[in-house]
Amino acid sequence: MNPTLEVIKSRRTTRKFEETQVSDDVLNKIIEAGLFAPSAHNNQPWHFAVVQNSEILSELNTGAKNVAMNFDDEGIKKMMSNEKFNIFYNAPTVIIVSGRDSAMMPEVDCAAATQNMLLAAESMDIGACWNGLVSFALKGPNAEGFKETLSIPEGYSSYYAVALGHKAARATNAPARVENTFTFIR
Repeated sequence: MNPTLEVIKSRRTTRKFEETQVSDDVLNKIIEAGLFAPSAHNNQPWHFAVVQNSEILSELNTGAKNVAMNFDDEGIKKMMSNEKFNIFYNAPTVIIVSGRDSAMMPEVDCAAATQNMLLAAESMDIGACWNGLVSFALKGPNAEGFKETLSIPEGYSSYYAVALGHKAARATNAPARVENTFTFIR
């Protein structure tokens, strides 16, 4: 099978990580994959804050959980009220993906960059988890403090995070794909 398609089909979300940090060489390759994502008008409106500081990751986790407790979704509230739950699943590295507000489609561009990083991580057998829960912290009452701590430029909004680390558990086979989700028009 084509190696790119093999990586796409084998990628699974990792939610259990080893404590060992990802090497700088591997991390730089993952970031580079994000930088080579497509973007509207090749605007490349992203900013990646790479966090390996456990105290900052803990503060983001707590900040997100505190804000999410007021979110209008019972499932989110229940998950976030669990003291043991960590939005990053205790990954040793987290990349916060932000986009320039003035760009044409920053959220879409940042999603493409995020997916590139997930696939690059999988290609090197590094576990990754796409995380939207971080947005609770980065859009909550302490958002400006977090943005300053993370060196997120003025005029950028944070959309996602990518939790990265060595896999402590291996995911099983892919769930069945939903059928009838495409149509050929020739």
